[in-house]
Amino acid sequence: MDPSPVQQMDSSSTEISSFGSNTPANPNSMVGSPSGSSSSVSPSTTLSRYENQKRRDWNTFGQYLRNHRPPLSLPRCSGAHVLEFLRYLDQFGKTKVHTQLCPFFGHPNPPAPCPCPLRQAWGSLDALIGRLRAAYEENGGKPETNPFGARAVRLYLREVRDSQSKARGISYEKKKRKRPSQQQPPQPSPPPNPI
Repeated sequence: MDPSPVQQMDSSSTEISSFGSNTPANPNSMVGSPSGSSSSVSPSTTLSRYENQKRRDWNTFGQYLRNHRPPLSLPRCSGAHVLEFLRYLDQFGKTKVHTQLCPFFGHPNPPAPCPCPLRQAWGSLDALIGRLRAAYEENGGKPETNPFGARAVRLYLREVRDSQSKARGISYEKKKRKRPSQQQPPQPSPPPNPI
């Protein structure tokens, strides 16, 4: 059995930081990891947590492409390769997703352990795709060829959301935006009743 692509990494790998330039990568960089970032930013510039995570995710995806068999260049990457990457990441998931045969299927707080698989949570995958979609365009990719915005990726995320919602008994309803309260003019109070 072939080892997975990211497990084949060595310290001589390079990151894909744009559509043509290569710089050294940090092999400890993993999706969702709070530590291990490769920094090409000057020490005086501090990036937001989002920007740091986006850079780590981009480096990890670049490592995945390089270690893919056969190796892939970023311009040749498609939505199918993004789906392959998301399925690969499932092995590192920490979210229990109950199978339909499990007695805890649909229970948000199961009372006992079960042998159901651990997967990446839908929210984590959705956020990851959002960051990678932005990073692709920031690194020279055209929005119309962005593999992270492919229809197949959107459908996969919807399928994951729906299946995890049922399996875990959790509703993933969109959060409603709070609209600024409009101040209504005060209503004139009725005249007091004369006695």
